[in-house]
Amino acid sequence: MDYGTLFIQQIINGLHLGSIYALIALGYTMVYGIVRLINFAHGEIIMVGAYTSYIMMNVFGVNIVVALIAAVIVCSIFGVTIEKIAYKPLRNAPKMWALITAIGVSFFLQSTVMVIFGVNAIPYPTLFSDLIQVGSLQISQIMIVSLALALALMLSLELFIKKTRLGKAMRASSEDAEAAALMGISVDKTISTAFMIGSALAAIGGVLFAVAYPQIKPLMGVMPGLKAFIAAVLGGIGVIPGAMLGGFILGLIESLTKGFVSAFWPNATLWADAILFSVLIIVLLLKPSGILGKNVREKV
Repeated sequence: MDYGTLFIQQIINGLHLGSIYALIALGYTMVYGIVRLINFAHGEIIMVGAYTSYIMMNVFGVNIVVALIAAVIVCSIFGVTIEKIAYKPLRNAPKMWALITAIGVSFFLQSTVMVIFGVNAIPYPTLFSDLIQVGSLQISQIMIVSLALALALMLSLELFIKKTRLGKAMRASSEDAEAAALMGISVDKTISTAFMIGSALAAIGGVLFAVAYPQIKPLMGVMPGLKAFIAAVLGGIGVIPGAMLGGFILGLIESLTKGFVSAFWPNATLWADAILFSVLIIVLLLKPSGILGKNVREKV
């Protein structure tokens, strides 16, 4: 394969990986946009979604669509429950307390799954494995599904936030929760909705990740969750298009590093994660609010 074809192939692979990061990053953005909280248990919701779909397909014998819907429902319930039990009591507490609680919830979910399923990886059913050949290029079916789903969900989420009554209430709560409450908006409801939507997106991302890399394990959500958080910050956390943009940028950088750069430098794949973090540092130094984020001044 010549370098031109290799470059285009890695762009395609990067779009696939980026679509998964983008979906997960949207979940971070939804929660942060409302409560200004980085939900570090988000990666474990990814893992719960993947395990739920696995159980549905292997125990109950359903197809991937039904398994995906079940994963979305289960993770949405998990997200709302975690918000009510772990985060709501700390809503007026220092942000550090909520952050520590999020890390605690993350470890709790990891440990619970380890006790139930063990620590070893479990093979995930192979789905959408057929490749579409376009000249020398190979495009997987799961890549098309992931990309289409990510774009459709981003557009739907953007329309939901801007056009629906509940979406406008969420925007108002994000701007000023106290003023929104005085105007009759149920802030608790909007926060629960944000966690529900964010967890549903994490479930979809988790299932797509498991299909793309067909195995599941208790720690499977750690790195995708962390990279999706980087994507959200990179694009401008709290901005829906920014989360999508950041996800695709990270996916492209990772894919090009592992595939294209390694053709010239054999050890480049070992530096992929370091390069991702370096890009984040550079962007934050040049534009701390992220690529699409806006600088907000506070009056004192």
